[in-house]
Amino acid sequence: MTLKKALTLAGSDTSGGAGIQADLKTFQEHGVYGMNALTSIVTMEPNGWNHNVTTLDVSVVEKQLETVLSVGIDAMKSGMLGTVDVIELGAKKIREHQIEKYVLDPVMVCKGEDELLLPENTDAMREVLLPVSLVTTPNLFEAWQLAQTSGPIKTIDDMKEAATKIHELGAKNVVIKGGRAIQHENAVDLFFDGKDFTLLESEKIDTTYNHGAGCTFAAAITANLANGLSVKDAVTNAKKFVSAAIKHGWKLNEYVGPVMHGAYNKFEANK
Repeated sequence: MTLKKALTLAGSDTSGGAGIQADLKTFQEHGVYGMNALTSIVTMEPNGWNHNVTTLDVSVVEKQLETVLSVGIDAMKSGMLGTVDVIELGAKKIREHQIEKYVLDPVMVCKGEDELLLPENTDAMREVLLPVSLVTTPNLFEAWQLAQTSGPIKTIDDMKEAATKIHELGAKNVVIKGGRAIQHENAVDLFFDGKDFTLLESEKIDTTYNHGAGCTFAAAITANLANGLSVKDAVTNAKKFVSAAIKHGWKLNEYVGPVMHGAYNKFEANK
């Protein structure tokens, strides 16, 4: 028996809900063998749950990538990258190894933050990672920063404008995650393949237990691509997977509630 293999280049969420932990759990749920190259370690203060990010030296990240890429992969995603050096290293390795199925989740801030922490990282993602990405999955804030639109994204028309600009920067396919933040009867994301816009809709779920949703969505797309699905099918199926994960999110402690990464297979797959 052989399994398809996927790589996540991302940070470690010590609490287990997001980052490489979410990615590897999601790969497993899709029957994909997951490997990782760790870029940073995110810890939380027990009182108040403030985030601390410790980045790893780029030489350590490179050794991890060399380890995984020597095995060979069927798809790759990236999440929190931490530094410009790591961003440029990731782009270099993608080009060298001709990785076609690469999903860029352009993580810019930890959940709960609302300001751009490292503008130079965003510039580097725009310049070197978008052009090598098969799919990118920004949320509304990240799409605004990548597209450099005149203001925050608030409507579906705004999402379409941003998706068009991000595609022009080199991303072959763009998924902007609007979720319940967009005024619409359903939770809505926008998929753009350079030609057509597709709204991906699901029920709005009134919950704060959504930690790791973005990582899980991008990881599900990556796993689906590794398993041979088309880009549109990979995205559509990932939307169902993460919607179930959010629906069955749960309370970890007084500060955070993660999505349930196995919810789709446990509750929804056979419906």
